[in-house]
Amino acid sequence: MRRADRLFHTVQLIRGRRLSTAAFLANRLEVSERTVYRDVADLQRQGVPIEGEAGVGYRFGAGFELPPLMFSQDEARALVAAVRLSQPWLDAALALAAEDALGKMLSVLPAAARAAAESLALYAPPASFNGLSAPVRAQLQQLREATGQRRKLQFDYLDLKDAHSQRTVWPLGCFYWGRVWTLVAWCEARQDFRSFRVDRMHSLVVLDAAFGPVAGRTLADFLRTVAC
Repeated sequence: MRRADRLFHTVQLIRGRRLSTAAFLANRLEVSERTVYRDVADLQRQGVPIEGEAGVGYRFGAGFELPPLMFSQDEARALVAAVRLSQPWLDAALALAAEDALGKMLSVLPAAARAAAESLALYAPPASFNGLSAPVRAQLQQLREATGQRRKLQFDYLDLKDAHSQRTVWPLGCFYWGRVWTLVAWCEARQDFRSFRVDRMHSLVVLDAAFGPVAGRTLADFLRTVAC
């Protein structure tokens, strides 16, 4: 990769994340961390408002904007593939938003690049073909919105042994496993993290009660327990 291309790519990588470490940039650019430090310092000297420092991470200063991105044909194809494959497994509102976003992206491409992206012969069957029912798709939207709003959920749950229970939980995130969706949450009854299959949740109610980021009960805490 030419240095000019590497510098441009560095800017785009930093632009796309809230905080980019030198290790992350070095891995993506296939260079050493020392090279990253040198490149970022050169960009800063040229007036690019990159904030941060070695050992911490980098980000753009508040209010800094770049011209709209132009995608390569391979990048455009990748976005088309991502939307086509994910749409059947998203809730209806998010699937529609993904389609709208893809349309906006394709509309700014040159005609040849747009034709190449749209002609990608990669598709996914409808969700109903794979067993994702309409009620589950509707619940996915409720779960997604409750997670974003930090609102507690209450539902009846039927576990894999057909045992019934009623749960009040703090929703933390939805995970897709190829055939089923699960909700990861902090369960008030068990005082611990639990995963619930969405297709086994019934009488779902989003409560008015909110919850805050409590140490030991966040999604990051859960992910650390999985990684251990």
